[in-house]
Amino acid sequence: MPARHFSRENKMDYRLDPDLQAFVDRVAAFYPPDTLALPIGDNRRIYDGMCDALRQPHPEGVSRTDRLAEDSGRRVDVREYRADAEHRSDRPVILYFHGGGFILGGLESHDDICAEFCARTGLSVVSVDYRLAPEHLHPAPFEDALCAFRWAGRHFDAPLLVVGESAGGNIAACLCHAMRDAAHRTVGQLLIYPAMSVPWIGESHKRHARAPLLSHDEVKAYDALRSGGVAPYDDPRFSPFASGDFRGLPPTVVFTAEYDPLASEGAAYCEAIGVAGGTAVLEPGEALPHGYLRARGHSARASRSFDRIVSQMARLAIGPVFSSAD
Repeated sequence: MPARHFSRENKMDYRLDPDLQAFVDRVAAFYPPDTLALPIGDNRRIYDGMCDALRQPHPEGVSRTDRLAEDSGRRVDVREYRADAEHRSDRPVILYFHGGGFILGGLESHDDICAEFCARTGLSVVSVDYRLAPEHLHPAPFEDALCAFRWAGRHFDAPLLVVGESAGGNIAACLCHAMRDAAHRTVGQLLIYPAMSVPWIGESHKRHARAPLLSHDEVKAYDALRSGGVAPYDDPRFSPFASGDFRGLPPTVVFTAEYDPLASEGAAYCEAIGVAGGTAVLEPGEALPHGYLRARGHSARASRSFDRIVSQMARLAIGPVFSSAD
């Protein structure tokens, strides 16, 4: 998501490690003040430039193939990553939804992240190039997610592990709610600092309203942009909290960042699933900012959390979910 410069005017004194502070400063340097007021094309050029600058090397042994997912007359571009020459039908496939505030990102911006997930887990990954606002308003991303889910189930004939980061975490969760009764098996969902699009203001929104890399005002601006005005918080395709029913969801792991207005939303989602009798594990990222996946090659703390994400992916793929204490 677009960043703004971290300022000592913030009420919080953020205890960022020196390497994380350097990462935050590097990201923030790409963004002029009031980035969201710029034309969408300028926002995307800035974001893509930042992603290119922080891109990690492509892992050896991982192949990439661009494909067209088709279902019920709908078409969505996807990119498939494989660590083996052919997908093993006994292994789940990761269905990945990128971040970017519903207005930014695509197959290229998160290419290195998906390739590393594939290399580290040994699982095939399908990255979904869902449509972006403001050209394509809600529920376009959700419709594309449904298309990709159904296509991937047929194409691989394998269970799916649904993964989403930030805005993609919202899409992934809404998809899992909608498909909980589907015939095709979902082995789990893993959400990374998800933007759940809720009408209430959680403690993290108050405490970290002006956190580094993402502010409360930006979160609300994205909700307005993706909906074209008034956010439909009562629509379960827009917010996974809208239906109020958290039963029957696949095993869930949610990674949050401490210095992130979205942290309360991820924690509340895990709690709601647990109250409904489901399995949900919260993995809080101590002293980490929103967007820390891109810091994995620059920060030991971010790298450790990335390791934990990979570990939980592998565990969800074989069945059991372990707590962060394991």
